[in-house]
Amino acid sequence: MSVQTTLSFKEQILQGIPEELPPPREYDYSVNHAPKRKDILTTEEKKLALRNALRYFHPRHHAVLAPEFYKELTDFGRIYMYRFRPHYPMYARPIGEYPFKTLQAGAIMLMIQNNLDPAVAQHPHELITYGGNGAVFQNWAQYLLTMQYLATMTDHQTLHMYSGHPMGLFPSSPESPRVVVTNGMMVPNYSKPDDWERFNALGVTQYGQMTAGSYMYIGPQGIVHGTTITLLNAGRKISRHGEDLAGKLFVTSGLGGMSGAQPKARKYCRLCNSGGRG
Repeated sequence: MSVQTTLSFKEQILQGIPEELPPPREYDYSVNHAPKRKDILTTEEKKLALRNALRYFHPRHHAVLAPEFYKELTDFGRIYMYRFRPHYPMYARPIGEYPFKTLQAGAIMLMIQNNLDPAVAQHPHELITYGGNGAVFQNWAQYLLTMQYLATMTDHQTLHMYSGHPMGLFPSSPESPRVVVTNGMMVPNYSKPDDWERFNALGVTQYGQMTAGSYMYIGPQGIVHGTTITLLNAGRKISRHGEDLAGKLFVTSGLGGMSGAQPKARKYCRLCNSGGRG
């Protein structure tokens, strides 16, 4: 049975995954979507991917969700669970609008919604903030569960996150982190890009980048410092006689969602080389 929710924003956060299936969501062509991923799984691995996705839901819903999730896996190369994308607008609200028992958890909910705001995220409906693969969660069930955990946890608990999957609340102390996050968990020397593609399609790992999967994305300003250092060192390499960067032409092709950091960094390099003038 499908039902339309009449719950408030706080009530929807607190319910987590709804007991009754929400109606399917239409594919929204007005937002930027992730490209189709590789069809890299074997038949047996696709069955495993479905089992991994269905573990979030009561068995009575599996007959409806299994073919739906299989179609997503076939059409998009990943199971995103579009049906469970919330109907409320996705943006960082004032912290008092969130339900929480500890202020730190409320702040984390705010950060998560900022990362998924369509005005911020690269592929918001696929829960990807930037860089093509920088995911906050692998699917919408993980989002719903994580927000519910954050809304109900106390300052004597820590939420453990494993590549988007909330493993649960564990006893801790007020001085402990409220959330401990790990993403990726691939060993570069012993894995290839296709290994990551396979595990991501199976629903057991995600690439959270530096700030997507840790809920801390703040856009180009977050990387200005590192870009400035990179340009300064590039300037030192091309400086044959110790001259500064005056008269040098800096050309950039953009290079990603944080490319706005590059012209800012170029300006700061000029200021550094001119002793603060310029």
